[in-house]
Amino acid sequence: MKNKFILLDRDGVINVEKNYLHRIEEFEYEKNVVSGLAKLRDLGYKFVIITNQAGIAKGFYSEEDYFKLQKFIEEDLRKKGIKIEKSYFCPHHPDGIGKYKKNCECRKPNTKNFELAIKEFEIDEKISFMIGDRVTDLIPGQKLGMKTVLVKTGYGVKNISKLKENGLDSIVADDILEFANLIEEGENQ
Repeated sequence: MKNKFILLDRDGVINVEKNYLHRIEEFEYEKNVVSGLAKLRDLGYKFVIITNQAGIAKGFYSEEDYFKLQKFIEEDLRKKGIKIEKSYFCPHHPDGIGKYKKNCECRKPNTKNFELAIKEFEIDEKISFMIGDRVTDLIPGQKLGMKTVLVKTGYGVKNISKLKENGLDSIVADDILEFANLIEEGENQ
């Protein structure tokens, strides 16, 4: 049996968007994240994070910095009753430096990290969602048959106008909790 999942972008969705966030002391949850994820968990969803981390490619911080912050986020969410099954990240960027300068298949809007998650966790794309604050977060989800959700946190408000021009038929929600409430209402009808 395949599983229903919520695939989450990180920056601007789980945490407040701060350019190239990599320090634990600068981490701050977006509004209603924990309550929204808890409601989705109670509705039977599991979670993975899929994130681009261009700050690594551009030399602003190291992979080790990324892993420290990511571990902190996942442990803090676990204490709050939310389990992140796995986080997939892309450290590359076409304008990066050294080994990170490349056009790769794992950087959203490409689908490699999504395909890895689908295979590893037997995700049923038809009953799963990708939540992001940019169209580049949503394009791979829609390509692979998932429903997509643009939250108005992070860069979300600036990306609403880009949905149609990118052929995205996405749900638009103020935040993760509003989306969770919509799902709950739909299941109760």
